[in-house]
Amino acid sequence: MSRRDAGRELFVGPWRLITGRWMALSGALTAVAVLGGSVMAVVQAGAEAEQPLVNVAASGVDDRTPTPGPVKPPRPSVAPTTVNQPPVTRPTEPGRSGSGRLGPWENLSRRISSVAKIRATVRGDGVFMFGDSIAVQDGPALEQLVAAQTGTPVAVHDWSGQPASAAVDALAEWSRKYGLPDRIVMAVGTNDIFEPSAFATEVEQAMKIAGPRRTVYWVNVHANRFDMSAAVQSADRANSELINHALDQAAVRHRNLHVVRWSEFLSARTGQVRTYLRDGIHTTQPAGQKARNALIAQALESSE
Repeated sequence: MSRRDAGRELFVGPWRLITGRWMALSGALTAVAVLGGSVMAVVQAGAEAEQPLVNVAASGVDDRTPTPGPVKPPRPSVAPTTVNQPPVTRPTEPGRSGSGRLGPWENLSRRISSVAKIRATVRGDGVFMFGDSIAVQDGPALEQLVAAQTGTPVAVHDWSGQPASAAVDALAEWSRKYGLPDRIVMAVGTNDIFEPSAFATEVEQAMKIAGPRRTVYWVNVHANRFDMSAAVQSADRANSELINHALDQAAVRHRNLHVVRWSEFLSARTGQVRTYLRDGIHTTQPAGQKARNALIAQALESSE
C-alpha cells in the first residue's frame, strides 16, 4: 500500500463525503454526498487522462467534476505521469489527531490548468498555484486579481481535499515535465489537520523542489469546524497551530519562503470569524473570499 492510499473520512465544505460502495454504472463511477441524512449530490466520473481547466459553479464549493485519472505512484518514484491524475494519500490512524481522519478525496472537484497554460506560465515567468477546496472556490477570482496586478499568467492545480503531500507531488511533477516559474503559491495545509506531524516534511520537500532562487508563498491555515463537537473544534484549532508553527519554523530556515498569514487575519477579528468563514474552514462570499485573495495577491505584489 502506498503512503497515502487508504480509506478515510474527509470534511470538505459544509458536508461530509460518506463513502460506501462505489457502484459501476455504464462504465462510470458514482458517488453520493450526504449531509444530515439527505442526499446532496450525485456525481458521475468518466476516465479521461487529461483535460483543460475545469471551472466549478460559484454557488457550490464542492461541485464535483468528471475525469478521475490513473493512480499516481508514491514518492520517490520519478516515473512520468499525466497532469490531471489524482494523487493518493498516505493512511492516517483513526482519531490520531483528534480532528478525525482524512477520507477519500480523489474524485472531488478540482481545477487544473491545461498543458498549454502551464507551459505558457513557465515561459512568461508567471505564477504556479496549488490549492485545496478553498482554492477551488476562490481560485478564479484570485487568478484574475493576480493577473491584473502582476500582468503575468497563472497556472493552477486546485483539488478539493488534497493534503500538502499531494500538492507537493503535483509540484514535483510539474517541475519535471515543464520547469517552474519564479513564484509558487502553496494554499494547502487545512487537510493536514488530520495528520499534522507529517506537514513539516512536506514543506521541506516543496522548498527542495523550488530551490533557493524561487519564492514560495504558503498560506497558513485556520480550521475550527462550526458543526463539530467542542472537542473536535479544540483539536482543529490545536492542529492548525501545529501546522502554522511548522510553517514559521520553515520560514526561518528558508528565506525564500513567505508565509501568508490568513490565520492571523482571522485571529485579529475576534467575534467576526463568521463574517469570513461559512463553516469554520471555507470562506464566505464575497467577504471571506476577497479578504483571503487580497492577502495572497498583496504578498505576490510586494515581492516584485
